[in-house]
Amino acid sequence: MNTAADFTKYKMSHLSWTQYRERLKIAPLVILPVGALEQHGPHLPMACDALLAEAIALRLAANINGLVMPPLSYGYKSQERSGGGQCFPGTTSLDGITLIHTLRDILRELFRHGAMHILVLNGHVENQWFLTEGIDLALREITQSQPVNRVSRCEYWNYTPQNVLERIFDGPFPGVDLEHAALIETSMMLALYPHLVDTSAFPEDMLADFPAHDTYPQKGDGVPVSGVLAPLSSASADKGWLLINSTVECLAAAFKPE
Repeated sequence: MNTAADFTKYKMSHLSWTQYRERLKIAPLVILPVGALEQHGPHLPMACDALLAEAIALRLAANINGLVMPPLSYGYKSQERSGGGQCFPGTTSLDGITLIHTLRDILRELFRHGAMHILVLNGHVENQWFLTEGIDLALREITQSQPVNRVSRCEYWNYTPQNVLERIFDGPFPGVDLEHAALIETSMMLALYPHLVDTSAFPEDMLADFPAHDTYPQKGDGVPVSGVLAPLSSASADKGWLLINSTVECLAAAFKPE
């Protein structure tokens, strides 16, 4: 388990421009965590997606001597079947085109700095294809005077080993979409930020049941009143550390310097 102080040297925001210039020469990877400001039930903070993406990014950076940018803390619109939708106060979302252009601009600046491998580490399901479009638009603008090796994008949970998921769930894994604010995120928050988790506000275990289609405008039909889409009562810090450490280990293996 690492403390927050252990990660200071990996944070771009904590460096002077001259320190950043020198670190960039040796850092094998620059990581941009991306999240959202979205309801996560009555027990978790709305910044959960960004907090978790940044925590994973910092631990990955510590493993490979990378750099982590300040997280992009707003994301694309919450959807009923993966985040409860836009019907909850506090959920503050971007239009897709705004997210696309924001990422494009950030990547364009990183190219100018000379970053050679960038990882966009996503922590919000709905962001995926808008981040991909932002990457594509940024890469189109690269000239011969701005060489860049590559830009990668992943959702951190895709690096969680299957055997770990099988260990932490009493029953079948309900899937990433329905795991919104449920056992996985609650366990990780209990491990990383226990002071931000209100265990007295855990809602009754429920599993949302949605049709296989979306209807607009969204009205929140089928979303539990708590905003939590799957059971969470068996969440624990121990499960959280197992999720975090195994995911970081797999990410580090995938992005270790060549």
